[in-house]
Amino acid sequence: MSKKALKRIAAALERLSPAPGEAPDFGAASAFVWHADPDRLVPVARVNRVGVDLLVGVDRSRDTLLANTTQFAAGLPANNALLWGARGMGKSSLVKAIHGAVHVDHPGLKIVEVQREDLPTIGRCLNLLRGARERFILFCDDLSFGHDDAHYKSLKAVLDGGIEGRPDNVVLYATSNRRHLMPRDMIENERSSAISPSEAVEEKVSLSDRFGLWLGFHPCDQDQYLAMIRGYCDAHGVDIDDATLRAEAIEWQATRGSRSGRVAWQYFTDLAGRRGVSLA
Repeated sequence: MSKKALKRIAAALERLSPAPGEAPDFGAASAFVWHADPDRLVPVARVNRVGVDLLVGVDRSRDTLLANTTQFAAGLPANNALLWGARGMGKSSLVKAIHGAVHVDHPGLKIVEVQREDLPTIGRCLNLLRGARERFILFCDDLSFGHDDAHYKSLKAVLDGGIEGRPDNVVLYATSNRRHLMPRDMIENERSSAISPSEAVEEKVSLSDRFGLWLGFHPCDQDQYLAMIRGYCDAHGVDIDDATLRAEAIEWQATRGSRSGRVAWQYFTDLAGRRGVSLA
């Protein structure tokens, strides 16, 4: 193929590729969402979160993540964090609540949400954040990987590897129902079918090892479940006596077949609506 033809192909590919995104005005908001193709950081006017004091039964995880985030916001070393465990127990709520609490004293701390399907473009996102004077929590909610899913390789470079490495002004917080970010049967299949089982498992399990903090979330008991609802009622001014709350909340959890922070909030939302209390 001639040099002239190669130049035409290169020019055509350049026209097809998305133009490099421009960093937004980070002072316009405290939170942003990363979108790819075209690359852009979209400011979030109002973050959907609850106060950190309303999260019940996660005291140790709350205190650990708060300390880590405060260090990071102050320009000190901090770890990436993986929040894993029972569904509906406030993993993502804690990340957003901690950011809101620390942002009060450190307005330069921003949070950027990245969807799992956009992980292959994460390097382009980091290029917009690298060198900014603000500091960023890169937040990936409900992170997990299935069979033949190579997205985890993009994340490994952000966490630890690559020539450039993770920018000093970026820390990654991720939530997952799985401690090792992939189904147990996937790990076992790799172990049983690979020529070198230990290496095959290591390749995938090593991703979670790159998080400096592992914060576990476990199912709540009934007292914690009721305390969550009482906290929501007090915070939003919903008047209900303890006996009625207990009877209704236990019936609600029975119809859902589970008990968690998410179920507590769903019952409270129903209760507030019946009592004519707005949550806006």
